[in-house]
Amino acid sequence: MPQPSGSHHGEPSGSSGGAVTDLPADSVRARKRAVGSSATGAMTVTLSLERERKLSAGRSFRLPDLQGAPFPPRLLTSTYFDTEGYRLATAGITLRRRVQQRRSGWQLKLPCAEGRYEVEAKGGPGRPPVQLLDPLFAHLRGTPVAPVVMMRTWRTGVRISTNGRPVAEVVLDAVSVLVDRRVVRHFREVEIELLDGDEEVLDRLEDQLRQAGAGDHDGRPKMFRALDLSLQEPVPPVAPNAPIIDHLRALLSAQVASWLRHDPLVRIGETVEAVHQMRVATRRLRALLRAARPLLVPEWSEQVRSELSWLAGVLGPARDLDVLIEYFQQELATLEPREAPPVRRLIRRLRRDRASVQEELISALRTDRYLAALDLAEAGSRHPQVIPSDVSLHEIAAAEFRKLRKAVRALPELPSDEELHRVRIKVKRARYAAELAETTVGRPASRFIQRAKELQDILGMHQDAVVAEGRVRSYLDGSQSRTAAFAAGRMVERQRQRKLRAREQFALAWKKLEKRGKKAWG
Repeated sequence: MPQPSGSHHGEPSGSSGGAVTDLPADSVRARKRAVGSSATGAMTVTLSLERERKLSAGRSFRLPDLQGAPFPPRLLTSTYFDTEGYRLATAGITLRRRVQQRRSGWQLKLPCAEGRYEVEAKGGPGRPPVQLLDPLFAHLRGTPVAPVVMMRTWRTGVRISTNGRPVAEVVLDAVSVLVDRRVVRHFREVEIELLDGDEEVLDRLEDQLRQAGAGDHDGRPKMFRALDLSLQEPVPPVAPNAPIIDHLRALLSAQVASWLRHDPLVRIGETVEAVHQMRVATRRLRALLRAARPLLVPEWSEQVRSELSWLAGVLGPARDLDVLIEYFQQELATLEPREAPPVRRLIRRLRRDRASVQEELISALRTDRYLAALDLAEAGSRHPQVIPSDVSLHEIAAAEFRKLRKAVRALPELPSDEELHRVRIKVKRARYAAELAETTVGRPASRFIQRAKELQDILGMHQDAVVAEGRVRSYLDGSQSRTAAFAAGRMVERQRQRKLRAREQFALAWKKLEKRGKKAWG
């Protein structure tokens, strides 16, 4: 079970043992889990989700009375590690060793949609622990890391509580940047870190700090400010009238960036969403390359798509099991007491399968084939191999919509599960092609994309129910318990009801999408 952590803001925490599961979507930094290292098994690290806001602080700024409990001032000495070309910093990743009151610890911060995941491990000076380097395999690709800057931070702050429950910490950091043990730069900033609660807590505290004189932050992490590095926009916006290849390059680059951003978290194996988003990125890349075939050298395009297909297949079993585990956990709360034990046993079986799949997944992600596929996709996103063509983005998206409409019209009155699944794939292709044309087509394309998402979700629910029913039936076939058979029968019936609801929603959702498709693509 996750345990509330002690003092947060950058303080190395002690490790704890035990088995782990997934961090819930609404978890915040106070939720921690022990993560065992598959590389050595000799050290345990902790994983936590960090959600914070930063503000600038002038030389005269002082923390206002926030009605919190002050904690003793702290002196933190941090040494940041990176490659010669700042590969980690460019990706928004921080790797550092921090010393506080003679206690040494290592921290790895990884960006995610909700904030940043922080991985912590005990350790002394020298090389970073392998448990923190392993997740960076795809980013480093054999390139060594070394110290790039040292900082000393004098930290003061308060902990804010509501009804006796800590909800946030507010700190004022006075940072000195050292080169050869000499101070070369100073800066100050304020951080508000959410421990428990929602965005309203951050909003309220930010308002109070701004009223006290804090200002806008430039968004750069401390290491960027220390080295005077600029944040690089991963995918610059593309003008509507830009050449067609620029639109393709921008979307390809965005998906490769998403792939790389989620790779470390997939390796850690603690976030369901990371596997999902990495798989989505590979599928979008394939769909974009497929839609843009009239623009691309066929041999090159098919080679990239083939490798992306392999990677999607590697990620697929893990994603499917994640979906099943999450669904049956939710269903568990709705069952009668006598029905629950068999479902719990099914979940345990799925978890064992998931652990086995994770090992296979990590093995695949450490192969030369994986690195070659990543290199191929990165190079292709920067410089796609194109051929002369006068086809437009509108025509590309329209062609995918026509294929989708033809497939739906060919459906029998009572389509099979497989036929609906094939339609779902065509909906995705039409949606991704529309995203390619969205900048030039504008609102009609955006509305089409929204309707495509809705239909995709409906068909996704249908496919999830198909897979869940298959798992339950497999479990039923291996069980001799009458109670288990009864519970499994009830679960099978629920999957049939899910499929029925999806089928009922399909017709109306398709009509809405078809209407938007005609307006967008003619």
